[in-house]
Amino acid sequence: TDAMVTLTDQKPTMPEVLALYKSVRWSMYTRDPARLERALTHSLMVLGAYECKQLVGLIRAVGDGETILFIQDLLVLPEYQRRGIGKQLIEALLARFPEVRQRVLLTDDDPKTRNFYKAAGFVESQQVGVIAFYHDQH
Repeated sequence: TDAMVTLTDQKPTMPEVLALYKSVRWSMYTRDPARLERALTHSLMVLGAYECKQLVGLIRAVGDGETILFIQDLLVLPEYQRRGIGKQLIEALLARFPEVRQRVLLTDDDPKTRNFYKAAGFVESQQVGVIAFYHDQH
């Protein structure tokens, strides 16, 4: 069943953001909190999902808000996953930018992740005649 959460675009505090990122083991973000804070500040939009004043989910988009919307992060506290919060965050974000044609994201190739995004209305890039390229800086 879907969780009763409140969605807001008010900026969450860094301690609650760091706790959320740590809960899903996104250590690349949490090892440099100042950089993560700048990333959030420079994002096109950040939406938080709250239950009883606790941050339980977050979605972050980058882009210009006119021609491209790139979903950079979507995370939900592990104990709140599979309750519809991620889907609510995606729908709320997309509803803020109804005229944007390109709505894209990159994610890992985990079957659960693939199924989640397919259920949320996304299709794999090759199904619509485009290809994604990735330049990894190592």
